[in-house]
Amino acid sequence: MNPSLQKLQPYPFERLAQLLQGLTPSADMAEISLAIGEPKHPVPGFILDSLQQALPGIGQYPNSLGSNALRESIASWLSRRFGLGPAGIDPATQVLPVAGTREALFAFAQTVVDRSQTATVLMPNPFYQIYEGASLLAGAVPVFIANDPQNPNYPNFASVTDAQWRDCQLLYICSPGNPTGSILSLSQLQNLIHLAHKHDFIIASDECYSEIYLDETKPPPGLLQAAHSMGVDDYSRCVVFHSLSKRSNVPGMRSGFVAGDARILEQFRRYRTYHGCTMSPAVQAASAAAWSDEHHVKANRLLYKQKFDLFLATLDAPSLNGAIEISPPSASFYLWPRLHSELCDDASLTQKLYADYFLRVVPGRFLAREVDGINPGINHIRISLVAPLEECRTAAQRFRSCLLDFDKAV
Repeated sequence: MNPSLQKLQPYPFERLAQLLQGLTPSADMAEISLAIGEPKHPVPGFILDSLQQALPGIGQYPNSLGSNALRESIASWLSRRFGLGPAGIDPATQVLPVAGTREALFAFAQTVVDRSQTATVLMPNPFYQIYEGASLLAGAVPVFIANDPQNPNYPNFASVTDAQWRDCQLLYICSPGNPTGSILSLSQLQNLIHLAHKHDFIIASDECYSEIYLDETKPPPGLLQAAHSMGVDDYSRCVVFHSLSKRSNVPGMRSGFVAGDARILEQFRRYRTYHGCTMSPAVQAASAAAWSDEHHVKANRLLYKQKFDLFLATLDAPSLNGAIEISPPSASFYLWPRLHSELCDDASLTQKLYADYFLRVVPGRFLAREVDGINPGINHIRISLVAPLEECRTAAQRFRSCLLDFDKAV
């Protein structure tokens, strides 16, 4: 067996199942899960139509590069969305469709990490656990970036030492962040690009939540946008990951793409020739249609905004006496409230929410790692507002009642 498998920690949902084991919720309530970030909004009809019309294509092997139509639709979307200028991005060499970004984020580390040298991979904390697992199985050491003391939802890149930057081969960033919903500014992204060129590492920017934001006038910036704005039009050392799962409510299609530095993507394509899964022709056709339409994406954002407004209004009641600090994220579909430790901790609240209110959430400690005695996820809860509006309304009321129960017990 690969000895690095022993270094992997249990996945958050495995730990959640263990935490809730033996608890029996009341049969009078229906379960509401706000744990897994699986969109529950309806699949747009035109995507289903495109899939059905392209079904005869499953009679042939798909090309690992993806169809010209799909790569061109992705390149056009990137240019429009991130203002990449007349040159835009080359669909032939700078875009690679992938069967979901989870696979791609993992495989990317296996491609770019040089295990003949001492390799480190930097990443935020809390984080998406694929970054850690990918690093370990690539033979690298994951290094977690401390949170900014002035803004705990953001990685404190200033805390990374020159020696750590020099040893870094790969930097994972996630903007908008999972679970915090925080957004890296254009200037922050540009500074990271400067550092990547100075210290010769690659930036893998997970931007899977970029199309779910609350202010229609302020779409989150992206890494390619930052590179273009500073004249790095070959996107050197910059690679972005995007997905239709959240943007278009089609997690089961397993459709995303990787784009950026052509030199890196050529080697990634080579790796995936041996390892990666290719999208079926039908999924490619439906994906091309999805990337070409923005109407359903805007409607999707509106649904999430309604749920954020509802949840926040319910938990902002004065009767809670400040038991929880909660605010809307800049983007994503997550809430990341902080609990007052004298009331309860994240694990205890998660258990009570499940046992007494049949509501499933994720304790923040499961989404982070302890570094220097500090786990930045402790006393946070991740709430995924993926359920339909009425379920979210009920969930918010149950959450409030649970907090009031704890408050009475103090």
